[in-house]
Amino acid sequence: MVDTDYTFKIVIFGDSQTGKTTLSHRFLTNLFKADIQMTLGVDFSLKALKINGENIKLQIWDFAGEERFRFLFPSYIRGANGAIFMYDITNYGSLAHVDDWYEIIEKEIDDDIPIIFVGGKTDLMHLKEVSTRKAMELARSKDADGFIECSSRTGENVQKIFDLLTKLIFKRSTEQLVED
Repeated sequence: MVDTDYTFKIVIFGDSQTGKTTLSHRFLTNLFKADIQMTLGVDFSLKALKINGENIKLQIWDFAGEERFRFLFPSYIRGANGAIFMYDITNYGSLAHVDDWYEIIEKEIDDDIPIIFVGGKTDLMHLKEVSTRKAMELARSKDADGFIECSSRTGENVQKIFDLLTKLIFKRSTEQLVED
């Protein structure tokens, strides 16, 4: 059994049907599952990684995007070290509530945590409704710490998302240790 040097809580948020659960499942298992059930409330998973020689355990909190569950979001995001905002590149409407989601994050989390803006479903480029440029502009306006488009179906950029976010969290946590 490997000792864990750090444990980081990551929340995945965004509207329903954007691919949050599929992204999490692909990252955890390296498999694509087309018939994944919709998340009810929140789903919680663990994954161990090694980054910069450190053993890191990620707690991944996949939050349901349906409006009827949104009231639960504030209590689940407390203590988060990093986040992924997910939208669907084939559905412009999946960006409709980005301000609402970010408002909750800003209200509930005291620290400035890294957030990666992720556009899912790049395997469906022929159905693309959200231009990369427009999404990048929105990510910049929200002070996102990164922007990546991915496909959970093909696995494109899935590992990259979690590696980038984990490195950003690790960097901030070690900077805070030096400051304290």
